[in-house]
Amino acid sequence: MKIATAAYQMDWLDNWAQYEDKLASWVGDAAKESADLLVFPEYGAMELATLDGEGAARDLERSLHAVSDRMEDAAALHLKLAAEYGVHILGASAPVNAGFDRPVNRAELYTPNGQRDHQDKQIMTMFERDPWDVMGGGPLKLFDTALGKIGVLICYDSEFPLLGRALAEADIILVPSCTEALAGYWRVRIGAMARALENQCVTAQASLVGQADWSESVDVTIGMGGIFGPPDTGFPSTGVLAEGTLGEPGWTFADVDLETISDVRRAGVVRNRSHWEEQEPRVKSVTNLSLR
Repeated sequence: MKIATAAYQMDWLDNWAQYEDKLASWVGDAAKESADLLVFPEYGAMELATLDGEGAARDLERSLHAVSDRMEDAAALHLKLAAEYGVHILGASAPVNAGFDRPVNRAELYTPNGQRDHQDKQIMTMFERDPWDVMGGGPLKLFDTALGKIGVLICYDSEFPLLGRALAEADIILVPSCTEALAGYWRVRIGAMARALENQCVTAQASLVGQADWSESVDVTIGMGGIFGPPDTGFPSTGVLAEGTLGEPGWTFADVDLETISDVRRAGVVRNRSHWEEQEPRVKSVTNLSLR
C-alpha cells in the first residue's frame, strides 16, 4: 500500500463549500499519487470554528463546541470522498461532545466501503488540561481493515510506550500531531519512531503547520509529514521511510508492504516486539547502591 501523511495548514472558511472544495482537493491530490491510506493531523478540524464567525473562532470554549457541532457533516464528507477515491482516511482530529463531562479529542477513521469508527486521545497535554479543559475519552482500539491492522496514537499518546505496547498487534500506527514548537514536533516524532522500533511496525505522523491568528488554541504550529519503521531488515537504516519539509504544507508518501513488517518481526536482526516480556521480571525491583 501507499501511505500519505499530511502537513496540513488550516484556512479561514467563509462557507461550508470552501471546506468541501479544500478537502476534496487534498484527498484528490493524494489519490492521484495512488495513495491508499491518508492521514490528517491532530486538531486540523479547528478551522471549522471559523464558520461560526470570528467571535467563536477566537474563543477557547466556544470554538470547542462550534467544531463539535460540525463533525457529523464532516464525517459525511469524508465518507463520500473515501468512497469516491477508494481510500481509507484518518480525518483531522477534533474536539467532540461525546457524552463525557467535557469534549474529547477524537480522530475518525473512514473506509471506502462506508464504515467509520473513532479513536479518542488518551492522555492530555498541559494546555488541553488547563485552560482548554479537553479530557481523555474512550479506550484504545485496534482497527482490522482491508489494509491491515491499524492503531492510532494521537500526538502526546505516542510518547507513552505502554500505550504503544497495547497496540502491539498493529501493522501500522497513525500519529496525528499538533505541535507549536520544534521541540514538541521532535518529541512526537521520537515517540513515533520509538513505537515503530518497539513494535517492529510502521508509524505515520501527520502535522498541523502554519499560523492561524484567529485561534488561541492552534495559532502557531510546526512539523512535517513522516513515515517510519524499525531500522532493521527490509527497512532503511535510519528507520525513516519518508519525511516532508519542515513547515511546508503538502503530502508525504511512502510505500509499505505488510510482508516486510511480518518478516522483520519474524527474522529481524533484533526482536524487540517478541522480547518485550523479558523486561518484566527485571524491572520489578531496582537495586540501589551507594557509590558516594
